[in-house]
Amino acid sequence: MNLTACLIAINVLGFVLQQALGPTVSGWFALWPMDSGLFQPWQLFSYAFLHGGVTHLAFNMFGLWMFGNELERIWGPRRLAAFYGSSVLTAALAQLVVTGAIGSTVPTIGASGGLFGLLIGFAMVFPNRTITPLLPPIPMPAWLFVMLYGLIELTLGVTDSASGIAHFAHLGGLLGGWLVMRYWRGQAPFFRLRR
Repeated sequence: MNLTACLIAINVLGFVLQQALGPTVSGWFALWPMDSGLFQPWQLFSYAFLHGGVTHLAFNMFGLWMFGNELERIWGPRRLAAFYGSSVLTAALAQLVVTGAIGSTVPTIGASGGLFGLLIGFAMVFPNRTITPLLPPIPMPAWLFVMLYGLIELTLGVTDSASGIAHFAHLGGLLGGWLVMRYWRGQAPFFRLRR
């Protein structure tokens, strides 16, 4: 079983536990805002294995399978784990900054931040690969798809549209994935020392 399949299995298991144990799982493992009194350090990663319903889980797992498999084939499981984990972490940090700024006490769950990292990783590795989104079903190169999706997320986050969705966690995942790719490539803002 490859890492992508393992991540999907852990997410499904997390969802089953949520259904079986109810709010206890979210109380311990969702990403709670710092001022809520419920924040714990492990939540910076554990929130990414919980979901708010079957549809939320299904869409995230479809994206994880679609983009994670491709990247794992190129990078291998260790590099994918580092990349995905970094995206999940930066998504969590971005969400904590935003929830702190607006005084929210609502927890965050879902693998979307990590998935957005995978999206930008995919677009940077395969920039001209054609992606056809569900809505609108217009084929476009991966780099354009990710750019448009990022702009939509930024617009929805700034205008507070589609509330109940952690748009800034998505953007944090994009940023984290982009930074890791730039680091691996020795590009600004990171530079490798030349010998």
